[in-house]
Amino acid sequence: MPVLDAVSVFAHDLSESTAFYELLGFVFPDEAMSEQHVEGSLPGGEVRVMIDTIELIESLLGEPPRAGNASIFALRCDTPAEVDSLAARIGAAGQTVKVPAWDAPWGQRYATVEDPSGHRIDLYAPL
Repeated sequence: MPVLDAVSVFAHDLSESTAFYELLGFVFPDEAMSEQHVEGSLPGGEVRVMIDTIELIESLLGEPPRAGNASIFALRCDTPAEVDSLAARIGAAGQTVKVPAWDAPWGQRYATVEDPSGHRIDLYAPL
């Protein structure tokens, strides 16, 4: 049976995007980096984020990639306070908090942040 292993995003600037995902807790070992591709994982290594340059994606797809206006993935946090903390860390680093942390009617603390290339990531925890 297939298992979710990685989420892939493109970046205008690999260094800037790597720094953003490090704020969310991803770790990028030196051997996982090249000039066009980097890979990082959360502690525990269950899911990776793969970040490619726009040029690499365009060479593979035959067209430039585009970020959407919806989240590409969500990170489950242990507590509502962790959602607040991560969103605050993103904002304090000068990055975009698209939707500040709030208590959603479906019983979760929820926030949406945006990476430097426009990819949106939901942060959530059960209330």
